[in-house]
Amino acid sequence: MKNSTSLDFFKQFPLFSVLNEDEMNQLFNIVEFRKVKKYDYIYKIGDPSREVFFLVKGIVKIGRHSDDGREVIKNILHPMAMFGELPLMGEKTRQDYAISMNEEVHVYTLKVTEFQRLIATNHQLCIAIMNYVGNRLREVENRLEDLVFKDARARIIDFIKESAEKRGRRVGFEMLFKHCLTQQDIANITGTSRQTVTSVLNELKRSDLIYFNRRSILIRDMAKLA
Repeated sequence: MKNSTSLDFFKQFPLFSVLNEDEMNQLFNIVEFRKVKKYDYIYKIGDPSREVFFLVKGIVKIGRHSDDGREVIKNILHPMAMFGELPLMGEKTRQDYAISMNEEVHVYTLKVTEFQRLIATNHQLCIAIMNYVGNRLREVENRLEDLVFKDARARIIDFIKESAEKRGRRVGFEMLFKHCLTQQDIANITGTSRQTVTSVLNELKRSDLIYFNRRSILIRDMAKLA
């Protein structure tokens, strides 16, 4: 489904701020709208890498499984995110999977060949995409460094604080953010175990640094959470 609201989505998407009116209309005419049921795959490992995705509604998990079968969550994405962009860098088949989480997901898809044609005519868009991918790579590098240099407790606390800073709502000194993650999901993101996540959350709760339930975490004071 494409309408004026759809066009507004792309006009508000930071990556496409470099497009002029004609290029924006060209983009709008070549994207396709798709709905994905909750807990369903958007793409799987081994699928051909032919499209790039733009998240309009819902939450998407990007991940893969280790050799011993454990899930490794690479990213949790919210609306106004681009994902599946690695075919622009030469990927032929998917090396990870994307799955919708606790609600139906709405995405726009853009064929890689069409995207490449658009990039070829706009040097600024090419730079913007390189910067976007570069930022993603830096995030991955930072997570790898955290796995090496920080203990499990610090990684879990960092995840809580970063999530609150990105999507939280501040009330005085307190910060509330809602989520759809299980404690196992948090463990898979932070490279820890579910038991460790449970232990750290309970410890922080006993210390009155946070309050949490299944769908939200309230940080009493961001400055004191360390």
